[in-house]
Amino acid sequence: MIRRRWMTVAAAALVTTALLSACGRESDAGDDDAVAAEISDGPATGEVTIWAQGTEGEALQDFLAPFEAENPDVDITVTAVPWDSAQNKYQTAVAGGTTPDIGMLGTDWMPTFGEALQPTPEQIDTSGMFPVSVGTTELGGTHYGVPWYVETRLIFYRVDLMQAAGFDTFPTDWEGLRELARAYQANGAEYGISLPSGGWNSFLSILPFVWSNNGEVMNADQSEWTFDTPEMAAALEFVASFFAEGLANPNPDSETGSIASRFVDGSVPMFLSGPWDVPGLITAGGAEFADQFAVAQIPAAPGGTSTSFAAGANLVVFDNAENADAAWKIIQWLSQPEVQVEWFRTVNDLPAQQAAWEDGAVTQDPKVAAFGEQLQSVKTAPALTVWPEVSAAADTQLEQVIRGGKDPATALAELQAAADSLGTGE
Repeated sequence: MIRRRWMTVAAAALVTTALLSACGRESDAGDDDAVAAEISDGPATGEVTIWAQGTEGEALQDFLAPFEAENPDVDITVTAVPWDSAQNKYQTAVAGGTTPDIGMLGTDWMPTFGEALQPTPEQIDTSGMFPVSVGTTELGGTHYGVPWYVETRLIFYRVDLMQAAGFDTFPTDWEGLRELARAYQANGAEYGISLPSGGWNSFLSILPFVWSNNGEVMNADQSEWTFDTPEMAAALEFVASFFAEGLANPNPDSETGSIASRFVDGSVPMFLSGPWDVPGLITAGGAEFADQFAVAQIPAAPGGTSTSFAAGANLVVFDNAENADAAWKIIQWLSQPEVQVEWFRTVNDLPAQQAAWEDGAVTQDPKVAAFGEQLQSVKTAPALTVWPEVSAAADTQLEQVIRGGKDPATALAELQAAADSLGTGE
């Protein structure tokens, strides 16, 4: 999952990578000798411990009540873990042999913790899940864990202000997006759009524009970095142009809720974000505000295809799990499409099971449906333990371009050199 925690785990990611490497965990794959266990017949029994972050951690204990009713001899304890300390907490538990039975890992954390996880039993069917999500559980040809929910990024925009600015529909290409930002600003907005200008994972946040211009971070077999390319340069120049023209703020307020507040008051009528912001905006703007904004797929460059970022969270069972059998039964239950629909109703997490997207609870909201459409064209960050360091170097270069006026071509050449020096972890 890469969502609200994006701005809080930078140090944790780097520390974890370093510490696991120090423990001999240098491979991006899981344990080559690991063998998946079989889930036993019959109900789950015994004590099971689960760690989960954010809203999920707060809601999961009550949500599991039906499972406990079906399995009266199981005793489940869910511990809610703050996102900003979660990765360090998991790392400490791995090092100390004190992990819970089940953990909730962001999809980008999988390479870091792969060697501490049990392979996924064959009885858990993931064939109906989004392939890009299932792919995040594969390390070295073996699957570890099961996708729980997915997420992607769209552009949130004010419909009422767009129409007032002379646009009937949201643009589908780069130039149209820029023209809309100009129109918003000409019609009274302080800035036309909010875009990442620096800080943790800011470069990751602009990757949808790179992918929608046929650019890539790595080559197909992930053996080489590909930052210094014309496609990447064009995408970076496109993003930088919004700041150069004054359409985006290079030094926005970083206080929690500031983007939502400015979106509601109309001073910044467009921003890039994920599904978790939908209920928050309605809460901030009131029930009637739901009709005043919409979400749209990432506009593509000429010759490109709208492609966004995919992330989410996976449920895993640790090697040190004391009750792995019951743990896998819980994960198997949570993976059922009808259960994922109920989980969507509970916390608004987008289901990893594609069949769940046929339920009216998911499809009746056009905003949610738009996320489902974008999920048909998404990509993920490289599944490499060295990625946090490369991503941090990219964040620095992006900030120097946006806030320091650095030439994008120079920035990408330096980023390419930095990434090459770090290697790919192989």
